[in-house]
Amino acid sequence: MNDRPRPRKSPAPAGATAARAGVAAVFLDRDGTITEEMGYINHLDRLQLYPWAAKAIRKLNLARRPVVVVTNQSGVARGVFTEDLLHQAHRKIARELAERKAKLDAIYYCPHHPEGRVEPYRLKCQCRKPATGMVMDAVKRFGIDLASSFVVGDTYRDMELGFNAGARTILVLTGYGRGEYEHQRHHWPRLPDHVAEDLLEAVEIILNGGTRSGSVAHRPVAPFRRA
Repeated sequence: MNDRPRPRKSPAPAGATAARAGVAAVFLDRDGTITEEMGYINHLDRLQLYPWAAKAIRKLNLARRPVVVVTNQSGVARGVFTEDLLHQAHRKIARELAERKAKLDAIYYCPHHPEGRVEPYRLKCQCRKPATGMVMDAVKRFGIDLASSFVVGDTYRDMELGFNAGARTILVLTGYGRGEYEHQRHHWPRLPDHVAEDLLEAVEIILNGGTRSGSVAHRPVAPFRRA
């Protein structure tokens, strides 16, 4: 491998958004945000999109917001699954989204871990979240304005990624989100900009300029539940 490990990128989905200067993008975590949190995905049958994921991503597509997945996949370094299986999983996600008329513009992943079992991947890198390597590669590719972009995920590590990158943050209460929010937030040095029930509500916040439709005053850290 190179002296400076780089984030990996799954093959670009068809019809990816062309680069535009200063574009506001949306960076999405994968497990627990787009797909159900199932632990290490060592078989494709365990990979399941949330029912609302395609609708949420399609809304971003229609708004011409680049949608970029940034995901830690240390299972490669730990020897749980291979990069080939990871690419198969990402092709499955792209295919199922396309069937619902939605698409991702890119999927970046970090296969490294400093305590990994597999030698080529056992290292400390600049792409493993909350480090910003994956985001910065996407910034160069798409001409992204980070200050107007969002990072959406179900863990505080995703929020730290957003803080480190200078983007706005939304914690979703799917996956690990609800447990982390209810039991850990009192220890967080900085709170997310917003908290949403799921990715669809996060997208509603994004497309409403950082507020919820119909709200008088946005309370950034109050959980929002669909009636």
